[in-house]
This record gives sequence, C-alpha cells and structure tokens, in this order.
Amino acid sequence: MTTERRQEAETAGQEPLIDEALDWLGNPVRCEACGHRALLAAGRCQLRRACVHDRYAKRIDRFFYWNRELADGYLTHPYFEVRAIAAKFADVFHLPPLLDDPDETVRFSAVIRLPRRYLLRMRHDPDREVRIRVAYRLEGKDLAEMRADPDYYVRLIVARRLPPAMLHLLAGDEDREVRLEVARRIGPDGLPRLAADEDADVRLEAARRLDPESLAKLAGDTDWRVRHEVASRVGKNHLAPLLEDEDEMVREMARNRLEGGEP
Repeated sequence: MTTERRQEAETAGQEPLIDEALDWLGNPVRCEACGHRALLAAGRCQLRRACVHDRYAKRIDRFFYWNRELADGYLTHPYFEVRAIAAKFADVFHLPPLLDDPDETVRFSAVIRLPRRYLLRMRHDPDREVRIRVAYRLEGKDLAEMRADPDYYVRLIVARRLPPAMLHLLAGDEDREVRLEVARRIGPDGLPRLAADEDADVRLEAARRLDPESLAKLAGDTDWRVRHEVASRVGKNHLAPLLEDEDEMVREMARNRLEGGEP
C-alpha cells in the first residue's frame, strides 16, 4: 500500500489498508508456523486482520477481542504493544506486575483497569500520560498529593477534580491555567486571594464570582476588564470613582447604571 493511500484512509477515519504482515522484529508472519493454527480454521484469527504476531496494533487488538481468554498468556510478551493490548483484555488479577513494566504504554493500560488502591505509588510515575490517567482516577486526599506534580497538565487535572474546599492547596500554583481553574471552582472564601493574583485573567475570573460588596475592592485594578466587571455589578454607592475611569467602556458602564433604574 502506498503512503498516499494509507494517509487517505486514516484521514477518512478508516483502518489503513496495510498489505504486509510483519512481526515486531520485521519478519514475515507465517500462519503455518503459528501455535494458534486451530484458531485460523475456526475463523478466530486472520492474517493481516486479526493476528497476535503482527506488529500492527489494530490487528493485535482485534485478535484479543476475538480471543479474550488468551490475553493472560501474553502479558510478558517481548513486544510492548502486545503486552499493552493484552492488558485491556486480561484478568485484572494478573495486571499488578505491569505497573513495573519498562514501557509507559503498558503501565498506562494497567492503570486504566486496576483498582485505585494500586495507583497510589503511580502518582510518581516518570511518564506524564500515566500520571494524568492516575489523576483522573484518584480522589480527595489521594489526589491532593499530586498537587506538586512537575507537569502543569497533571496539576490542572487535580484542580478540576479536587473538591472546592481543597482547592486552596493550588491557589498559588506557578501556572496561570491551574490558577484559572481554581478561580472557577474554589469556594467564596478563597476568591479574595485569586482576585489579587498577579495574572489579570485569574483576577477577572475571580471577580466574576465575587459578591458585589467584595467586588468594590477591585475598582482600582490595573486591568480594564476587571474594572468593567466591577462597574457592571458593584453597588451604586461604589460607582462614583468609575465615572472618571481611564477606559471609556468602564465609564460608560458606570454611567449607564447610575442613570438607569437598576440597583
């Protein structure tokens, strides 16, 4: 199959039509030398379509989908794709040893299926994708332990999943995206700290959730968007300074509210 035809098939969402059948070492796959010849006769495997010896992941996956009972026996196969895909179908009681697998793809497959109690030590896995999956599965205090992860996206997942009452643990995170998420979800008591953040976007997100009385303290913010939020919701008794704001939109909002009938 040409590269062009393969790319066209992938773009169309189809399985690439790979004509070759090679094993993970690059050798041709030969059914006559396979120990699963009986499966071929029964229609439970097929060259270039469903084969555990093929190096192409979709063919390996299809083989185990058709023959789930064989997955346990392939968890120590030398090819990482075979181990990782077998882990999707194997008995879960056979998966704990895979948490120590040298390949991150295999560890990821194990993390997806194992009970949460097995995942605690995986919070420090060297691969970020594994830690991301762990963060999606842990909760509460177990999840909070990942708040200092070196990867910002892991910490972002933590910020998205921690209970609001625990988000103060991430309010000072070095990454603005994490602090933005905290500002969106933290309880009212934690908003003033985010409203004083060095990043204007974080302050704005916090300002949108502050009560009108607390919002008045941001009338002198350096970002016009924050001051506009103040002008749009603060009590009328706090609008006077904003009538002289340097930004026209802030002045207009303050003026319209004073001249209108809203409180």
